Amino acid sequence: MQIFRSLSIFLCSLVLLQSAFADDEDTPAIRFATFNIAMGLDSEGALYERLQSGEDEALKKVAAIIQQVRPDVLLLNEFDWYELDSAWLFINNYLDKRQYGQQAITYAHALSGAVNTGVDSGLDLDGNGVKGEAADAWGYGKFPGQYGMMVLSRFPVALKRSFRQFKWADMPAALVPLNRDGTSWYPEPVFNQLRLSSKSHWDVTVSANDQNLHFLVSHPTPPVFDGPEDRNGARNYDEIRLWADYIDPSRSGYIYDDAGARGGLDETAKFIIAGDLNADPVDGDSSGNAIGQLLRHPLVDATCVPLSKGAEQASALQAGKNLEQKGNPAADTGDFNDQYTGNMRIDYVLPSASLKIIGCGVFWPASNEPGHDLIGVSDHRLVWLDIDPG
Repeated sequence: MQIFRSLSIFLCSLVLLQSAFADDEDTPAIRFATFNIAMGLDSEGALYERLQSGEDEALKKVAAIIQQVRPDVLLLNEFDWYELDSAWLFINNYLDKRQYGQQAITYAHALSGAVNTGVDSGLDLDGNGVKGEAADAWGYGKFPGQYGMMVLSRFPVALKRSFRQFKWADMPAALVPLNRDGTSWYPEPVFNQLRLSSKSHWDVTVSANDQNLHFLVSHPTPPVFDGPEDRNGARNYDEIRLWADYIDPSRSGYIYDDAGARGGLDETAKFIIAGDLNADPVDGDSSGNAIGQLLRHPLVDATCVPLSKGAEQASALQAGKNLEQKGNPAADTGDFNDQYTGNMRIDYVLPSASLKIIGCGVFWPASNEPGHDLIGVSDHRLVWLDIDPG
């Protein structure tokens, strides 16, 4: 069964927005973005129902943020997957209508598909002696498709490869979770079946300016909600490592996709890695500076760090754990519990070193800036990057 399809809708009108985020046909820039919209709801089909009305206030705010930033290619994390009808409903009922004073925006193409969250593994993955619970799915979830992913694009998109079924044990020198005595926390028969990707890893082809760009999207598990074995921290590290190896021809030979094809990108490929990667470069509970595998990668250009006045303001006002952090608060992209974690930079749009960066940013307005009333809809902020495809 084909689970990935491209959705095309008729572009009814072209609206030019006179703002910092204006559409400008004279610029060669393509804006890529990622946004965890926190729409992973508790029951299957709940988001689908809310999408149909066109009147859901949270979805209106999500749409208004997208309309203000106006990305050309956008990854949405935590958008429950319910076939591609959900994409059409979101575009038609929310994005294609003015929200909170913003101009409508539409996307000609959308891509979504199955993820590992909520798909029962048939195994006892959390070791509590009970099978069939949310923590026993290939990726934590109460139903298949919870916390899913979706790509919206002005340009034609196609799923080139999916790595949803890649097994963690097939990664050389995998970061296997260990007990204190050095033995594997997972029983060997369980670990040998465990899928690496907690949602999925997709290589999405974006056809723009007579070339194909690789939009590498994922949503690794948070490195928390485990024990001293750090099984989620280890998995997060290796989920990020999969992209670090995939973009390097000298390291990608072991990787296989869901169709059985092996290897990664060739040395001339142009790519953009995007997603809620759940890893801060300085603070938090990541294992072994997981995100450093990309930020310090010789084939990745991580020089443009998105900053915002809103993030800096939030850190100062909320205090708590934020006061103990070492990272630049202006670079935060997530607003989290200030008693336990504090705010962090965990959402990324990272281009290949072969692409020219024009600019980058994060939509986190300060209290005196337009759009501040919208951001509470999610604990994450939209991160964007402008590139010249050349």
